[in-house]
Amino acid sequence: MKPDDKSLFLEAMDDVKPLKNASCTTWQKPKPARAVASVDVLQLDNFLTTGYLDIVPLNQPLEFKREGVQQGVLDKLRQGKYPQQANLNLLRMPVEQCRQKLFAFIHQAQQQGLRNLLIVHGKGREDKSHANIVRSYLARWLAEFEEVQAFCTALPHHGGSGACYVALKKSDAQRLENWERHAKRSR
Repeated sequence: MKPDDKSLFLEAMDDVKPLKNASCTTWQKPKPARAVASVDVLQLDNFLTTGYLDIVPLNQPLEFKREGVQQGVLDKLRQGKYPQQANLNLLRMPVEQCRQKLFAFIHQAQQQGLRNLLIVHGKGREDKSHANIVRSYLARWLAEFEEVQAFCTALPHHGGSGACYVALKKSDAQRLENWERHAKRSR
């Protein structure tokens, strides 16, 4: 320290008194900074409803076909003739987490141009079991997606009544490619 700095320091500390019992002073650990909660922008657009639910009985298989989809598409889907390009496991997850995962999964599959999906939701022994509630919500949610053409219960080796096959619409690029391929044949 320079002589001027020392005199300035002593002037500033003139009214400071030392601690009486400095040996028992405890220092507090600094609190960790709070983690900033990141907002999942995709979930802001999540339109899937969680209100009143009609529970689908266990003996009733899941099945849906959008208007305009041929019966043959649903039959092939039910027979497992379309290869599964991706799958989602919703076993033992809370309903809200299933809702978020399903929304993100369908959105990502649509972006990647996938058409055939397998969703494992589990099966319970009673109509009001958690697995059947998730299954019932899944039936409602899949019908709410415009991208979903059809869905049905999976074959036993893919999970049986504890899973379902989902067929998505073609993307615009796939539709154009298909049209061009068939247009070349007709010439």
